[in-house]
Amino acid sequence: MTGSTQVRGPDLERARAIAGSVPDPELPMLTLDDLGILRDVSVADGVVEVGLTPTYLGCPALAEMRRDVVDRLGAAGFAQVRVRTVLAPPWSSDDITPAGRRKLAAAGIAPPGPAPRRTGPVPLSLGPSRRLVQCPQCGSDTSTQTAAFSATACKALYRCQACAEPFEYVKEI
Repeated sequence: MTGSTQVRGPDLERARAIAGSVPDPELPMLTLDDLGILRDVSVADGVVEVGLTPTYLGCPALAEMRRDVVDRLGAAGFAQVRVRTVLAPPWSSDDITPAGRRKLAAAGIAPPGPAPRRTGPVPLSLGPSRRLVQCPQCGSDTSTQTAAFSATACKALYRCQACAEPFEYVKEI
């Protein structure tokens, strides 16, 4: 911002902590920080600007996240808040923090493995996925996918063959 005064210090740290503590609407055990979608926060001329990266284009939860960030920062005394969508670099499931992965497992949701590294076009496979997914209940890796999608497009449903418990799995992106 030309001619603006960038703020560093307590206001910026407080704004970032508040924005980062907003729970994800689809995975409420995770904060936006845990999920790795909070990209940046700045404070200039009394305006807090927050950059969020959706987990995938068209993510329906982005509007709710935006509203929650504005509401929480407003309640904390930040009168002017702007939230912008940051598309580059795109979000990856590798952006989930180690704490976020522990929280997923503690909630009975299998965290994703490492995201595939690719350059160029993404290959399309129409066959069933064949990945080992560890059960968050008993730790066995003898699970079977029962549905490619769960309550959200970024999760699949699995059943553990060892303990027979069903569980959700966050897909690698």
